[in-house]
Amino acid sequence: MGKNPILKIEKLTKIFKVSDGFFKPKRFITPVNNISFEVREGEALGLVGESGCGKTTTGRLIVKLLQASSGKIIFDGVDITNMKEKEFKKYRRDIQIVFQDPFSSLNPRMTVYQILRRPLRIFNLTSNLDQERELILKTLEEVGLKEEHVNRYPHEFSGGQRQRVAIARAIITNPRFVVLDEPTSALDVSVQAQIMNLLISLKEELRLTYLFISHDLSVVKFISDKIAVMYLGRIVEQASKDEIFNNRLHPYTKLLFDSIPIPDPNVKAQFMIDLGELPSLTNVKPGCPFVNRCEYKKAICERTTPALRNVGNEHYVACYLYHDVEESS
Repeated sequence: MGKNPILKIEKLTKIFKVSDGFFKPKRFITPVNNISFEVREGEALGLVGESGCGKTTTGRLIVKLLQASSGKIIFDGVDITNMKEKEFKKYRRDIQIVFQDPFSSLNPRMTVYQILRRPLRIFNLTSNLDQERELILKTLEEVGLKEEHVNRYPHEFSGGQRQRVAIARAIITNPRFVVLDEPTSALDVSVQAQIMNLLISLKEELRLTYLFISHDLSVVKFISDKIAVMYLGRIVEQASKDEIFNNRLHPYTKLLFDSIPIPDPNVKAQFMIDLGELPSLTNVKPGCPFVNRCEYKKAICERTTPALRNVGNEHYVACYLYHDVEESS
């Protein structure tokens, strides 16, 4: 596993304007709020959190489907944050994404062959039709599909097969970094296992680096080397997979992981206190984003946002239970 970060995120922020009508004042939401992390070459970083916490927006910012409001996205030592599309084209083949719903992310009017040949022609990766077909068939074989599938349309496949086509489209350019945006959440449990095993084998065979976005903690544990926990647009804890599962520190991380169901009928379910819905991103107040749901809050938590700090063993946590110095991030 490489030691150098292939992706480095520095104080990344995305702000959206929200309008309730012509005569009402515009509001602003910040689904990604001043986050920083890095992913080393060959790693899989799991990004977890409740729905609406900013995970998907983070992934879309990295692949430049959205433009960052501030901060930096550094890929392989190059700042790509504000690159124009023409200049970014040579990096786009190295940074790919697999979306959550394969049915909506695949063009229903194109066959599998047409879907897979498009990136090859955009990036001029083959010199003739024979090479093109050979690479398409080879890629389909890598994701568990066959030559007989090349002339079929997306609606002729099952959900798992469609996701394999989406994965094939992502890896056919031989990328170095892939954002996986909840790639198994729309699939049956048995199919999820197949896709997860496929992603792990592809990671090893093709030496890929992943950002794996999910709310399913058991799936994240299966594929990730490190885990970052996100809440209301901020990363509140980050550590290795084993460290997070065995020594979680932030109150939100504890709450999130305690919600994992135990698949044992002999174990009585332990229901958590109902803390209500995730607060609105249009009404984020100063201080710790978790302060209104935290039973351990201090006075400082309502005034100042805790920074993400290393508390040892590359375990980062943004919580005044572990560092009391007043500082904003």
